[in-house]
Amino acid sequence: MRSLLFSPKTSFSSSSPSSSDSPSRFAASSPWRSYSDMATDRSLELTEPLIVKWNIDTSLETLFAGNRREAVEFVKCVNNLRKGMHLMDMEMESKKSDKMIRAENLMQIAMKRLQKEFYLILTMNRAHLHPESISARSSRRTSAASRLSMSDYEEEEEEEDDSVSIGDEWTTAIADLRMIAECMIASGYAKECLKIYGTIRKSIVDEEIYKLGVEKFTSSQIQKIDWNTLDLRIRNWTNAVTPAVKTLFNGERILCDQIFAIGDQIRESCFADITKGGAMILFAFPEKVAKNTKKKAEKGLCALDMYAAIANLWPEIDSIFSSKSTNPIKPQAITSLIKLSEFIRAAVDDFESFILKDSSRKGAAGAGIHQLTIDAMDYLTYLADYTNILPDIFTESEPTKSVPGSFEHTESPSPPISVKISWLILSVLCKLDAKASHYRDVSLSYLFLANNLQYIIGKVRTSNLIYLLSEEWISSHEAKVKQFAANYQRLGWNHVMESITAAEITPEKIRENFQKFNSSFKEAYDKHCACVVPDNKLRDQIKIALAKMIVRPYREFYNMNVVKVMENEKYPASIVRYAPEDVGHHLSDLFFGDQSSPWSSPSKFQRCTS
Repeated sequence: MRSLLFSPKTSFSSSSPSSSDSPSRFAASSPWRSYSDMATDRSLELTEPLIVKWNIDTSLETLFAGNRREAVEFVKCVNNLRKGMHLMDMEMESKKSDKMIRAENLMQIAMKRLQKEFYLILTMNRAHLHPESISARSSRRTSAASRLSMSDYEEEEEEEDDSVSIGDEWTTAIADLRMIAECMIASGYAKECLKIYGTIRKSIVDEEIYKLGVEKFTSSQIQKIDWNTLDLRIRNWTNAVTPAVKTLFNGERILCDQIFAIGDQIRESCFADITKGGAMILFAFPEKVAKNTKKKAEKGLCALDMYAAIANLWPEIDSIFSSKSTNPIKPQAITSLIKLSEFIRAAVDDFESFILKDSSRKGAAGAGIHQLTIDAMDYLTYLADYTNILPDIFTESEPTKSVPGSFEHTESPSPPISVKISWLILSVLCKLDAKASHYRDVSLSYLFLANNLQYIIGKVRTSNLIYLLSEEWISSHEAKVKQFAANYQRLGWNHVMESITAAEITPEKIRENFQKFNSSFKEAYDKHCACVVPDNKLRDQIKIALAKMIVRPYREFYNMNVVKVMENEKYPASIVRYAPEDVGHHLSDLFFGDQSSPWSSPSKFQRCTS
């Protein structure tokens, strides 16, 4: 207390006051003024040596990289100097005092030092302060630096250790940056502090955006890029957007929150300045693609990838860019979603046109799966992989359409996307029905329809299409497959059994019936041996049905009459060419088609991203 009230430079004489010391002089100086003067004098005396010691014009050493106890003491001195200057400012009447000028000079020296230290900590700890490192660490624990305040440093100062350690270099760097930032901002040097921070961190953000393969494009550039090149750019973007949001922007958000915890406005403004440029480039790309690319069916899959990327990251985007300072970023992301939605709907309409404009009359080889069926179902299964976002894209039901053909439009589920999918499949089925009519053999028409409808059902069952349609839809169409298969068996094989009877007949009739069976079975087998049934279940069902229809009755006829043939015919082998086992073996060899060549070509539609 004595050191505050009495300056060591002040001496008092034991003699009485001189005549020049009048009572009026003491009356003009209040006790508060005297206390304030002595306090500011004392503040200057205590702070000046340490501040001058670390003048960047005379000292090339780094403060925070050396004795951290002294670094904390330096910041305390600056804070005390600021408080003293506040007192002087309150007392200053018109002209600056010499003490104020002296204090301001010291403050400038201190701020230059802190600016340099702030810059050095940011640059020397670039690896520790990398967004990936920050995001990973912050996801595992609550940062000690985010809770560290000046009082924590004051407590550490009482310990014997010469350094302040809060865990590791990462947390130490953040704590030092926060301490310097709070001191500079409180001292009126926020602009200088934010400029250093913004310059360094923005360069990191821009560099990371570039490394992720995200580039800035104008609309005219997008229009001039060929599709293969643009497809590659889209792949780069879809691979980049998740690390950009979850790692890069999230890491910068965490770092800003920890270093500039002193004020919301400063923190948000700083974060916006650092990330706005990179974020706008990132989220503007999908909009430009959607607005400047031809809306073709296959390109809609790429648009779905981009839409899904933004939609799945929306909770993070909404949280990271929640302030008014970052206001343009979220609206840009929303605009991209809207434009992508329009693009996807137009692309699906183009896919529908692709189906309806198909004018080929040629059926599939061996009554197998038509290429239209493969292309259409591949596209629809790709669409169904986005069941979580499709309801947001297809929000309105289309007017009911009637399609001529043998397939009646069954009641569709209520969601608009389900109605759309059901309609597209119906369009495919109607096209297939028209193609089936061009087979010369009607039985092959039904086998063709059975194969293709079974393929469609299989795709629905093994993909997310099952969630967009329903079990009822599957059951009703499985019934149609059975009907088609039954018609194929009846029209393609019934004539084989016309000569088979269980009644007692004459030897001449037995010979005639065996010969008719031989010729009709060979004719049917030769006609159908090139047919293919790719679905194992359907193939087995047809074979079992044919075995019941042919083998079992033929076995009874054979067992009843073969002895008579052996007894009455000179050359029985020419009459009985097939044993029941032979018939069964022939039937079991059916429906594998031509194994030397594939029965289908690669799909027209491929995913945009791998």
